[in-house]
Amino acid sequence: MVSERGLQVLRAIVQDYVDTREPVGSKAIVERHAFGVSAATIRNDMALLEDEELIVAPHTSSGRVPTDKGYRVFVDHLAQVRPLSPAQRTAISSFLEGPSDLDEVLTRTVRALTVLTGHVAIVQYPSFARATVSHVELVRLDAQKVLVIVVTDTGRVSQRLAFPGVEIDEERMQRIRGRVSDLVVGVPVREGVAGVALAVADGETAGDPDGPALQAILRVIGEELDDFRQDRLVLAGSANLARSEGDFRGSIYPLLEAIEEQVTLLKLMSEMVADDQGLAASIGRENEPFGLSEASVVASEYDATGSRARVGVLGPTRMDYPTNLAAVRAVARYLTRLLDEDDIAR
Repeated sequence: MVSERGLQVLRAIVQDYVDTREPVGSKAIVERHAFGVSAATIRNDMALLEDEELIVAPHTSSGRVPTDKGYRVFVDHLAQVRPLSPAQRTAISSFLEGPSDLDEVLTRTVRALTVLTGHVAIVQYPSFARATVSHVELVRLDAQKVLVIVVTDTGRVSQRLAFPGVEIDEERMQRIRGRVSDLVVGVPVREGVAGVALAVADGETAGDPDGPALQAILRVIGEELDDFRQDRLVLAGSANLARSEGDFRGSIYPLLEAIEEQVTLLKLMSEMVADDQGLAASIGRENEPFGLSEASVVASEYDATGSRARVGVLGPTRMDYPTNLAAVRAVARYLTRLLDEDDIAR
């Protein structure tokens, strides 16, 4: 059982090690922190922390550094998450301000977060499986090229080209637009995928002059709606891993591979357990099932018109947890407010 002063000593070791990258000794703690006790007393506290496997000596006769377990205890006993400075809050708003669609907003979000934290920033797309298709627009670009635009009531927008393979004039375009809208507009995405698949499977109706063009456009719409159902991430700041490579005992390749493939990070982000403030941290060896035992992830939940997802950062276990937790919480709250505005969420 760690005493209250022991927790304070652990907090000092974590903070000093994060700041200096150097093992922390009892003399340095006495000099930097107002404990009001001797270095010998601090050494006794450190010995108890070492017995609990919360700190470890990386070298003989050196100071101590936190273990993964020590970081976990530190995070679990944070009295409060450090508030962001006015400059940091201004940076968030300047990155995210201005109307845009959801894709652009989430791209801005990871850019803001990686600048704030210096780590890899991650944002989950909210699940759109329960979203409803609010609008489909078909724009004739030339006689054999159509821009297909699909919009959901949760703000997701898709734009993709379709090549019907036959000439389309404005009159035919209008007929197809009406048939497509009747099929998917006002329909949940999940049902829309099924409905489009059924219509495509039925094939071209005999004698229907619009059949080939309609089938080609429906295939594009079906693929886009199916993509809306898929969980995926937006990431930024992968180069930060190389800059902090010295904080990893082994290779950073597993982290780069996880970023590249996303499946591992999606599973990790989805399984993290949040506290009553929506904050979550997964530290070091806790990530071993995901092959990321040398990394930590901190995240916060945001709300996209009823569909919850997470925004977070990935970095070494030697990270500034209070500041990073404050950053992801602030960004998540700003993102929630932004997505609640009509120009984004509708």
